[in-house]
Amino acid sequence: MSQKTTQRRLLVTSALPYANGPIHLGHLVEYIQTDIWVRFQRSRGHEVHYVCADDAHGTAIMLKAEQNGVTPEQQIAAVKAEHELDFADFLIRFDNYHSTHTEENREFSSFIYLKNRDAGHIATRPIRQLFDPEKQMFLADRFIKGECPKCSAKDQYGDSCEVCGATYAPTELKNPYSTISGATPVEKESIHYFFKLPDFVDFLQDRERSGRLQPEVANKLDEWFEAGLNDWDISRDAPYFGFEIPDAPGKYFYVWLDAPIGYMASFKNLCSKNPTLNFDEFWKEGGNTELYHFIGKDIVYFHALFWPAMLEGAGFRKPSAIFAHGFLTVNGQKMSKSRGTFIKARTYLDNLNPEYLRYYFAAKLSGSVEDIDLNLEDFSLRVNSDLVGKVVNIASRCAGFINKKFDGRLTAECAEPTLLSEFIDAGDSIAHHYENRDFSRAVREIMALADRANQYIDEKKPWALAKVEGKDTEVQEVCSVGLNLFRQLMVYLSPILPATSTASAQFLNISGFDWDSREQLLLDHTINAFQPLMTRVEKEKVDAMVDESKDNLLAAPAPAPVAAAKPPKAIEATTDQAVEINIDDFMKIDLRVARIVNAQHVEGADKLLQLTLDIGEENTRNVFAGIKSAYPEPDKLIGRLTVMVANLAPRKMKFGMSEGMVLGAGPGGADIYILSPDEGAIAGMKVK
Repeated sequence: MSQKTTQRRLLVTSALPYANGPIHLGHLVEYIQTDIWVRFQRSRGHEVHYVCADDAHGTAIMLKAEQNGVTPEQQIAAVKAEHELDFADFLIRFDNYHSTHTEENREFSSFIYLKNRDAGHIATRPIRQLFDPEKQMFLADRFIKGECPKCSAKDQYGDSCEVCGATYAPTELKNPYSTISGATPVEKESIHYFFKLPDFVDFLQDRERSGRLQPEVANKLDEWFEAGLNDWDISRDAPYFGFEIPDAPGKYFYVWLDAPIGYMASFKNLCSKNPTLNFDEFWKEGGNTELYHFIGKDIVYFHALFWPAMLEGAGFRKPSAIFAHGFLTVNGQKMSKSRGTFIKARTYLDNLNPEYLRYYFAAKLSGSVEDIDLNLEDFSLRVNSDLVGKVVNIASRCAGFINKKFDGRLTAECAEPTLLSEFIDAGDSIAHHYENRDFSRAVREIMALADRANQYIDEKKPWALAKVEGKDTEVQEVCSVGLNLFRQLMVYLSPILPATSTASAQFLNISGFDWDSREQLLLDHTINAFQPLMTRVEKEKVDAMVDESKDNLLAAPAPAPVAAAKPPKAIEATTDQAVEINIDDFMKIDLRVARIVNAQHVEGADKLLQLTLDIGEENTRNVFAGIKSAYPEPDKLIGRLTVMVANLAPRKMKFGMSEGMVLGAGPGGADIYILSPDEGAIAGMKVK
């Protein structure tokens, strides 16, 4: 018999999508993962509240609204409506979807800030920043470009050079200009507000050791603790779209301060709609409710350090656990607009059933922070084989006989009680995997049961029995067992396939599939006529989705300039042909095929990745490359071949010694593409 569970009360959140653009398949990994877990918990009889919101503040949204000729409020309202529709059509069922630009969020942000300020956890000090005199605003590093102070490369960002890898202060750039207006920035001093994160080191280290974090995340925190925690700049100067800091006119909360507070605001909004919910039961210290955050691994720093520290300083409950997931690649590579694999949620929905993707992601997801790959060929094969060929096939094979020969009536007794018991007992193991977010293991066990069910039907051959005089009873028994096995499978698959679950319940003439219902066999029970529950993935529709994603890129209009000002002359020369060299000059360059044996982020560097390269020598080479914006998932570079300048003089940088340079193409930012040799090249080969 199955293990009974005690009812739990859970509040679950997904990270807030930024209100600056559409949802894409990379986003959906998290929301599908969370929704499956929430639906599973509900099927177990637990009380679960699932909330989310749009992250609606920041300079980027302010500038986007200006670009589009609308107010920031209009901008975020339009995006929010788009997000909500995409989520609903992917069968992601939030109990409340809110926005950070709300009074609830303003009140909680101010309250948490003031509690921390009054407790001595806020500091102020002057900083010097570059200022756009035309836009009358301070500029973040990403809004400043100029010539590298080390190698003089043009159009480099305000913190590091993507050509030579040098890091520097934005004030060191030569001929700097604002990417917003084109104006030459000036240096200006401003008072900023800082959250004193080092005050909470002991508290955070105790939490890290408490088992609330995945091992990979805990290990990363250990690295940060060892390096030392710094104060966190939580303020931005006007103009800024966000909340003004109390008692600080012209100073605004940095978007990352009020973004996680959006979880509280969304739940508070839900409480206002549901008087049976008590906010304090979920957010005040003590009590027996549980709080869980699902996030991407790229925002662990904010959620595992700043967020619990702020909550601690303000006297609120801290998360019971934080669950981080990896990134999504498509066909083994990062999503690409040029290849049509940067796929918007809506583009997918226009072509394919959302449950295909829900199932495929589930079959890939584990409880770790590993990246997952959407291989479009494997996607089609797996969905067609597992869901259509195995699960739905059981129902279609058996229903025809029951409806035609027995008026839809199942047998009064089970002909295979042992087999059904095996299916029922498997539910405890499957539930364990769901609980631990190891959906891939759950799917493997479910599909093993589906194989067993199909084996049973194949062995009994009801289609053959139906042709034999006097075998009608056996036909009814076999098909009744088959439909009961199908019912068990749908219990286990219902968190992943909610729409198919609903259709299956209607076909079986039952109210639904909660977890304990697997113990109740359908005996002396009448089913309804069978309707197709799922169709096969069509290659043509997958191809159409990819093509439309390419078309979206090609058809996209160029963004309107935010100001009429022309860029400085220093930029106009970027397309000029390089200085002519002769063959002797070129022969001085030693270009080698290099294998990337390791790739990782560089702590404290916004644009750099640290690459370990094998070029066929006894020792590997260490290279700092300014490609982080294009390759935010450095693990995906490991194993790839690229080309490097092997005889470049080593250069000492802030983060260590750089022993070469990898070659790439593109204008910069996210559009950087490292060069890769053709198949057959090996590490160490000289490029000729």
